Amino acid sequence: MDDKGYLFDNRAVEAGARIAALSAIFDPITFRHVDALGMGRGARCWEVGAGGPSVPRGLAERVGAEGRVLATDLEVSPALAGAAGGAIEVRRHDVARDPPPRDLGPFDLVHARLVLVHLPDRERALRAMIDVLRPSGWLLVEDADPALQPASVIDAVDDEAVLANRLRNGFRTLLAERGVDLAYGRKLPRLLRAAGLADVAADAYFPITHPACATLETATVTMLRDQLVARGLATTEELERHLANVAAGRLDLAQPPLISAWGRRP
Repeated sequence: MDDKGYLFDNRAVEAGARIAALSAIFDPITFRHVDALGMGRGARCWEVGAGGPSVPRGLAERVGAEGRVLATDLEVSPALAGAAGGAIEVRRHDVARDPPPRDLGPFDLVHARLVLVHLPDRERALRAMIDVLRPSGWLLVEDADPALQPASVIDAVDDEAVLANRLRNGFRTLLAERGVDLAYGRKLPRLLRAAGLADVAADAYFPITHPACATLETATVTMLRDQLVARGLATTEELERHLANVAAGRLDLAQPPLISAWGRRP
């Protein structure tokens, strides 16, 4: 997953705000599943594509000093690097290309959120994560399904909402051009069963509006501004108008459903 393949640069100025907003929206869902899977004191966890520090820190709170949390990403941000210490180890790692980190495994839990959907070799990455699970260890994969709910504003009753939805369509166009499977989330249960996992189940969380959605939208549009204009998907004036609408709080901004799927290695 290189800069050409991945739409978002975690080194960009806006990346920190974007990662923090994603954490605010989705961390409660992630930890609801982590807790239901029984991760507690002494567990070993691998957080794949961590991005920011919130999930590694939440896992570390659960596993305690007796456990270990490995947090990896293609590019380690300063915020993620700052989480290292105690139960947390941080490494630069490409899950689709590098050998899996067997030295810290086998793992009781391997978790990836909003990662596989962006990878060109999703099948290889999935296999790598499963290979380092201990028997009865759990894989928890959470990915979006933008094709399932494509609108930015579901209740599109005015021109501001229509503009927001058109810009979201441009965003999806950029994702598709980078090889993102816009219908990947719904495939997760089938893929986990096909990979040999047992007790596979899944659910979905659909944020229709959330306080952090405005922050996420602003950071995302700002990061993609030049690409949207260069591809003729939006004009500079439209982007500025949309950002002003977001700042004014006049839009109920939705996010695509996050589908969480989990399975146990027999």
